[in-house]
Amino acid sequence: MGEPSASVADVGASDMMEGIANVVAVDGSVVWLEPEQTGSCGSCASSGVCGAKGIGTVASRLEVRRFPLATHPGLKVGDRVVVGIREDALVKASMTIYALPLATMFAAGFLAQWAYGSDGATMAATFAGLGVGFAFARLRARRLSASGQMAPQFLRRARLGETCHVE
Repeated sequence: MGEPSASVADVGASDMMEGIANVVAVDGSVVWLEPEQTGSCGSCASSGVCGAKGIGTVASRLEVRRFPLATHPGLKVGDRVVVGIREDALVKASMTIYALPLATMFAAGFLAQWAYGSDGATMAATFAGLGVGFAFARLRARRLSASGQMAPQFLRRARLGETCHVE
């Protein structure tokens, strides 16, 4: 608890989703991190979609999951760090990715059914609405990314034996 200057993002750290990552490369002012694979990775129900299973070796799958961190207080290769992203940013991202395309799809299908009463027109409008929703979602995701809301933040160096699962 009282580690002075160990944390860059002290403000609002309580409303952040945290994870542990390893520093794998330092390129000028950018540090490249890989999420730490825990003992439970690969054995949970969602492991097929999170990257723990799939084609290739564990090393190649983790390399694909590398992400940059622009602000770092003297980190070096091999350091373990705790990074976080604000919970409201995750909600915004989820709403952008899932809710926006679905809402436009259902709205377009409903309007086509109401206006034309034809199943063919409804199906065509539903698919068109889904495409428009994906286009809007892509624009919104670019804005969220450009504003820095989706970028992970350095919270602190990981303590010895610390894992990402807090109970």
